[in-house]
Amino acid sequence: MLTVLARKSGYTDKLDKSQLLSLLARFDEELEQKIILVAAGGTALTLLDAKPTTLDIDFTAPSESIAIFDRVEKGIPHGFKIDRYKDGAIFSQILPEDYLTKSKKIRTGFKNIDLRALHPLDIVASKIGRLDERDKQDIAACINKFGLTRKMVEDRARQVQYVGNEAIYNHNLDTC
Repeated sequence: MLTVLARKSGYTDKLDKSQLLSLLARFDEELEQKIILVAAGGTALTLLDAKPTTLDIDFTAPSESIAIFDRVEKGIPHGFKIDRYKDGAIFSQILPEDYLTKSKKIRTGFKNIDLRALHPLDIVASKIGRLDERDKQDIAACINKFGLTRKMVEDRARQVQYVGNEAIYNHNLDTC
């Protein structure tokens, strides 16, 4: 199955929810201890059925889980781009410490992966820093699917630490 999923050139193919879960099931088989993975960005939106596919795979998780995942991933050829961030960091944003408790559990039947998706407010807050066209589309999908209000987004986004020029983050927040 993974052979069918593996990409032969670049990272232009899209992954749907079943493909994501199939890939993670392969990792789950190889894990010898439990880990937590929290899907971020388009990966989270795909797992939460807010968009049909994602271009890449993004996770944040406790440092220990990321270290274990990294070791297992090295032994499984798969051809996908998987970005992982530690302890609520995503790109240049650091989510509030409660990101993990606010995350949404994804029911999978995995024995060793506790798969979650960022809370929709955290998905939006984490996309504000870069705010390219795809981020704007993902933000709109998230707001529409989960009924988020501007005040809800602003309140959560103000709790996010932005590594870099905070004026850019605040400008993006005001314009999205």
